[in-house]
Amino acid sequence: MIDIAAQCAEEAGKILVRNLEKPRHIEHKGSLDTNLVTETDKEVEEYIVGELRSRFPDHDILAEESGSRGSGSEYRWIIDPLDGTTNYAHGLPLFCTSIGLERRGELVLGVIYDPMRKELYSAQKGKGAFLNGRQLKVSQTLTLRESLLVTGFPYDIRSNPDHAVEHFKEFLMEARAVRRLGSAAIDFCYVAAGRFDGFWEVSLNPWDMAAGILIVLEAGGTFTDFRGEPTSIYGRSMLVSNGRIHGQMVDVLARNVGSRAASSA
Repeated sequence: MIDIAAQCAEEAGKILVRNLEKPRHIEHKGSLDTNLVTETDKEVEEYIVGELRSRFPDHDILAEESGSRGSGSEYRWIIDPLDGTTNYAHGLPLFCTSIGLERRGELVLGVIYDPMRKELYSAQKGKGAFLNGRQLKVSQTLTLRESLLVTGFPYDIRSNPDHAVEHFKEFLMEARAVRRLGSAAIDFCYVAAGRFDGFWEVSLNPWDMAAGILIVLEAGGTFTDFRGEPTSIYGRSMLVSNGRIHGQMVDVLARNVGSRAASSA
């Protein structure tokens, strides 16, 4: 299954690169003018779904653009055909394809392909995480002050859900630096590869996280909600790190929630 997922992701990457310099038709999803979709998102998703359904006709599928389909199989593929659509729509070459697989609700396989760097990240539960065949390990960084962090903002950031702006400001003051790349799937991969030490975000969707979470965990990382409690790809908040700074990040995330609660009392 992982070989087929990797093949699909790499072929999807070829479509993404081929279409990058072409004129793009851009639409908005829902009522937010910041939530974009291009014809390439749809083309890539149609290709991946078609391939997976031809090889695994009984498996369920959850895909970003076409939603959920299936009849209750123990297997469910979770697909983001183009993670980093806003980057892609502006010609910024930082985007990827993400394909995850659940079995009975448990993540068992993840593949993410960045076609601009030809980087294929993959993981199977219990078998480690890899970049182009080289095993990945999270960083050894021990303190937040030494850490390079990454985050993303939800499409409805203007309403500041879950104190997203305040959390960003707090981490700017506490960490060595904070980045924002515009692709959650790549952010997960970079934590797994030790390029980032931690990553937090709110309001992600299952297809943003499915493959990336498994890759981080199999590289030795830690995954919780903002309170440090167990969560899943269907949760509201998400925090991943190298594990060593995880508690420090939870402490920072708790500050604004506590202060807001006190000020409204």
